[in-house]
Amino acid sequence: MKEKILLFIPMYNCEKQITRVLKQLNEEVQEYINEIIVVNNISTDSGEEKVKEYIKDNEFKCKITLMRNCENYGLGGSHKVAFKYAKENGFDYVIVMHGDDQSQISDLMQILKDGTYRKYDSMLGARFMKNSKLEGYSKFRTFGNRVYNLLFSISVRKRIYDLGSGLNMYKVESLDNEYYKKFPDNLVFNYCMIFAIDYYKQNVCFFPITWKEEDQVSNVKMFKQATKVLKLLASYTFAHKKFMSKDHREKRIENYESDIICSNK
Repeated sequence: MKEKILLFIPMYNCEKQITRVLKQLNEEVQEYINEIIVVNNISTDSGEEKVKEYIKDNEFKCKITLMRNCENYGLGGSHKVAFKYAKENGFDYVIVMHGDDQSQISDLMQILKDGTYRKYDSMLGARFMKNSKLEGYSKFRTFGNRVYNLLFSISVRKRIYDLGSGLNMYKVESLDNEYYKKFPDNLVFNYCMIFAIDYYKQNVCFFPITWKEEDQVSNVKMFKQATKVLKLLASYTFAHKKFMSKDHREKRIENYESDIICSNK
C-alpha cells in the first residue's frame, strides 16, 4: 500500500517567495504527495493573499489547504501544528519545506522515487555535505555552521551535517510519543530534534541540498542565537534524560491550534 505523505510549508512573512515555492509543486511532485498544508504563522505581510490567489488560479492533483495559526507560535510551534495534523489525519510521513524559497523540493525527489525514506525515521536536508550547493551564503556563516555541526556531532556521537535546513522528512510513527511538544517554539526547535533523534536511537539520514539566499530576510540574531544554542548543547550533553524531560518553552501552550482559511477540496 502506498504511504500517505503530507507536505507542510511553514510561512512567515514570505510574500515575495511563497508563490515561487508553490510553483515548485508540479505534477511530478504531486504524484508522491497526498496533501499540502501551508501554515501561516500570523504573517504581517500579504503572503496569505498570495497563497489564496495561487490556489484559486491553479489546478492541483492533490488537496492543498491554507491554514493560519491562532497565535504566533514561532517556527517550532508551526511544526507542532503540522505534526498534530499529520497524526490526526493518518499520514505516514510529513515533509517540511520552508516557505521562503531557500530549498528545492527537487532535491528530495529521488528519495521519494526510490523509497529510500522508508529505511529511516528522519531524512534531513544538509547544506554542508558533499554535493550540496550554497548560493549567496557567506563564508563566515558557513564556517560557523560547520563548527556547530562538529560540536553536535561530538555530543551525539554521530556525524551531523546540518542542524536545521528548510527541507526535512519525518516518519509520523517516530513522533508518536510527542516528545517535541516540550521543545522551544522558536528557531532552535530543529536543533532539539537532533537531540531527540540521538536520545530515542532513531535512524537518520542526511542528504545534500541546494540552498540559496536572494531576497529572503533572516529572522536570526546571530550572536544571541549562538549563545542560546551553546547552552542547549551543554544542557543535553551533560544530562540527556533531564534535557528530554524538561519543558524548554518560554510560554506553555496546551494546544497548538490553526484555522483553515481555504482549500481546493
